[in-house]
Amino acid sequence: MNKKMLKISAINEGTVIDHISTINTFKVAEFLNLKEGEDVVTVGMNFESKKLGKKGVIKIGGRFLTKNEVNKIALIAPEANINIIKDYGVKEKFKVEIPDVIKGIIKCANTNCITNKESVRTKFYVLCKDPLKLRCHYCERVVGKEEIGLV
Repeated sequence: MNKKMLKISAINEGTVIDHISTINTFKVAEFLNLKEGEDVVTVGMNFESKKLGKKGVIKIGGRFLTKNEVNKIALIAPEANINIIKDYGVKEKFKVEIPDVIKGIIKCANTNCITNKESVRTKFYVLCKDPLKLRCHYCERVVGKEEIGLV
């Protein structure tokens, strides 16, 4: 049986986000604020994965992620890996990791929190990584993954 296989073009340099759960692939792509006409992007879903069953992959040519972007990915897709590509090869590879303290990337779910009333940068302490539980530094509200809103 002759099987045809589609191939995705390699990138000279940039970032590949791999092992994203299929359900979170477009969430990750959306918050990265990829710019039409600027970023060379490939988004793929439902690839076979021994670890996840099915996975998503995002390739971004010519762009490297900031620490804040990697932290956001860790919150949305904690199973993801980041691959740094240079000269068409993987130069660095690491698994995203939820930091112990999260600053300025999550919106507090408490509408009365000072961070929602004034120009104050949010700060959360990670109480538990699985399942994810965070506590606001200012109002002390505890939130789970389902309540997280990115700034």
